Amino acid sequence: MPKFIDTHPMGKLTPAQLKHLQSAAKDEFGVTHHDILFNEKEDRVYCVLDAPDRKSVEKHHQHAGIECEWVREVESTRT
Repeated sequence: MPKFIDTHPMGKLTPAQLKHLQSAAKDEFGVTHHDILFNEKEDRVYCVLDAPDRKSVEKHHQHAGIECEWVREVESTRT
């Protein structure tokens, strides 16, 4: 499955919520979290997602009321 990275403000998301999202099941758009990185001080989240395509990543975030500043397809050195 393709991998994507995106960024958006942390907003009202807490570290505990992000940790919970890390283990969430595949959503209705076919998206799962590979990794979530964040910096509270800078109000920034970086999501590394497994998703069928870029549109699915955008829908995944829109469903949560989050607008990504950018989304990029990437490859991982991990298997």
